[in-house]
Amino acid sequence: MTDNPWKTLSSEEKYNNNWITVTEHQVINPSGGKGIYGEVHFKNLAIGVLPLDDEHNTWLVGQYRYPLKAYSWEIPEGGGPLGTNPELSAKRELAEETGVVASKLTEIQRMHLSNSVSDELAIIYLAQDLQLGEAAPEETEDLQLIKVPFTKAVEMVMNGEITDSMSVAPILKVHLMIQKGVI
Repeated sequence: MTDNPWKTLSSEEKYNNNWITVTEHQVINPSGGKGIYGEVHFKNLAIGVLPLDDEHNTWLVGQYRYPLKAYSWEIPEGGGPLGTNPELSAKRELAEETGVVASKLTEIQRMHLSNSVSDELAIIYLAQDLQLGEAAPEETEDLQLIKVPFTKAVEMVMNGEITDSMSVAPILKVHLMIQKGVI
């Protein structure tokens, strides 16, 4: 089914900053009832990069995530301005957070991160042919960086140590790609 079963009666912007806009819509839902629908519009792409060296090691970034009130282990990730080549944003994020520079970057996944309330699109890259440099995180980032065997990253997903969706999905996808001999 591709037709929109929702009818929008009116829309009102409730909040706006440099990163998001929150809009409340008065709607008729698919069952014909009146209701409201809150929508979060993201002003940037979500960008994730899974670095993988020739020995199948990867780099994970640890940081405290304010909305979760918890520490999180993740692949390097951040935002990329809409209208900018996402590959350039991926290279920038990887270098900023890890100091790693990739000669080969391959898009492996596109994801909608919370499509019941937002339009946020994530683009995930596999980074290979790596060279090490110095990380230069943004001032809002207090990061811990670890290099681990890729199998350890898979274990961290499986035992719940990595819960970030932009990390879980590509780690499992690359794990399958390795098993199938694609990588």
